[in-house]
Amino acid sequence: MPTTMSQPIAHTQLTLLQIHIDAARNSTDDFNLFHDSKKWQRINGNPFAGPIALGFQLECLIEDQLRLYRQRHSETDLIKEHGLGFSNYQISFASVVKPGETVQVEIKKSQLKQSDNTTLSNRIAIKNENGIVIFGFKKESQAPLFLSGTDLSSLPDLSQQADRSYIEGSKLFYKRKYMSTGHAKNFLSGSLADQSAYFDELEDRVRFPETYPAGLISCALLERALNNQHDFENEPMVYTSHNISIDRELTKGLRSNDALHLLVDEPTLITMDKNSAGVSQYLHHCYGVLDDGSILFRAEITMMPLAAILKARQ
Repeated sequence: MPTTMSQPIAHTQLTLLQIHIDAARNSTDDFNLFHDSKKWQRINGNPFAGPIALGFQLECLIEDQLRLYRQRHSETDLIKEHGLGFSNYQISFASVVKPGETVQVEIKKSQLKQSDNTTLSNRIAIKNENGIVIFGFKKESQAPLFLSGTDLSSLPDLSQQADRSYIEGSKLFYKRKYMSTGHAKNFLSGSLADQSAYFDELEDRVRFPETYPAGLISCALLERALNNQHDFENEPMVYTSHNISIDRELTKGLRSNDALHLLVDEPTLITMDKNSAGVSQYLHHCYGVLDDGSILFRAEITMMPLAAILKARQ
């Protein structure tokens, strides 16, 4: 049985503005029309009546609030004690956040479950005045909880791979990015996080937030869609869930200008349960790989056509 810690449930309220969305999307090269204050109107059937926040931006907000939560309740030492070297996000998207809205981050009591893969988990949610926006779990674990059996050892030297190309002999789309402290600071600021807790030149502090390199997945997915001549205006897609496992120790070693090799696999068509009215979704396996072949993160990203969501609501 999991052990429930004695902390109270945490609630934090913050207001997100368009400048925050712009900082987050610019820092990750996310050119999705949904986030653009001028181009959102081009989206056919857009029900949101304005730009919306990035999914990874909200996950960075969760990361920072949980950092504070762990510090307040002395859980940082607990993570070290149990060797919980992986950070996992299991997130479902229920609604959106618009500029000017106040959101509430809710973190429920921690649970420590000791097993072959010990985990420290918290149920989390972000809410606005209309209800739940995203919900799920943030878990620390000894081994990745998602795509743990992935073997990328047969890949060619990714440093020699052409950017925005398919790896020969596979269906993996390749996108190269580089770590940047400036971009990461903007991503943190856009996510309403305290950048000084991660970067401080005078104190020689360099700590990339774990959600920043993972946030570059959006850029890779968009580049892949652009390569395949996807129609972003008439066939828009939205995230429905993120399952992400991040190697915390590798993240600690990241420095500015380090190359990050992003890999996006061909989507798998999946039909969800009866609560989703049998609507088909698209599941992408995505990876972030370092120069030495180490997997920084692995992710299961699920998307659905906006038209299918609107039809299911009728």
